[in-house]
Amino acid sequence: MDSKASTVQTPPQNPKTIIRSPPKGRDFLDHLEAYLAKRDGVDKLLKISRYATKIVLASSVLPETLTITGRLKSFDSSVGLSRKAFRLGKFVQDLNALKHSHFGSKQELVLSIVAYGGEGLYYFVEQFIWLSKSGLIDGKHSRNLQKISAWAEFIGYMGSVSLKLIDLKGIAEDEACLETSIEVAVSRGIGCLEEEQRLRKLREKKLMKKLSIVQDFADGLMALADIRDGKGRLSAPLFVSCAGLLSALISTHKNWSSC
Repeated sequence: MDSKASTVQTPPQNPKTIIRSPPKGRDFLDHLEAYLAKRDGVDKLLKISRYATKIVLASSVLPETLTITGRLKSFDSSVGLSRKAFRLGKFVQDLNALKHSHFGSKQELVLSIVAYGGEGLYYFVEQFIWLSKSGLIDGKHSRNLQKISAWAEFIGYMGSVSLKLIDLKGIAEDEACLETSIEVAVSRGIGCLEEEQRLRKLREKKLMKKLSIVQDFADGLMALADIRDGKGRLSAPLFVSCAGLLSALISTHKNWSSC
């Protein structure tokens, strides 16, 4: 859920991550080491592998009788449990983001509470789902916990999308102002290199914001499928798996660019 509004400070995370381009000419292995040192970096690689596996299984390319099919199902389950372990304590970042945020309006305040609160509750409940699936606590609570988790995640993504749309509107206004300034400078024969650089960075930010919104919609779709227990056309396993892979790829790109 890897910035929300231009007036809101954001946590160092997935749909809300502030993107900073790595230094040009950076060694690939150094960059890879920095990426893998991040919790989100490893988590998203696991997410890619899991949803790629789910696509293979959901597409029925492999017969159920093959040994590899059973192994892929086991791998899917194992990776899903491993990813939950990576979320231990992750809810704290949402609490800190909300605590340190500054709001320009009541609308931003309410949407931030919905976005950060929903995501924070989701990560908090996920810890108990992991403990349930790993056998430490009674598994009879697992289904109810998963429902709470799915609803919290879905509500959080809706709040996040709303904030990002507000932010996107602000970026578009800044972009229009810069374009006008550049046009005026060019017509007067004045150099505007600094403004052109700012415009380029602003357009990069705009693109990342749009990708982040697409990612939130994809994740929200998966949360909705969990709420509906896989019922309905939008909850078809292959469709949901493709949404999961799309989300994972976008998040991986954002995390790679920010480390």
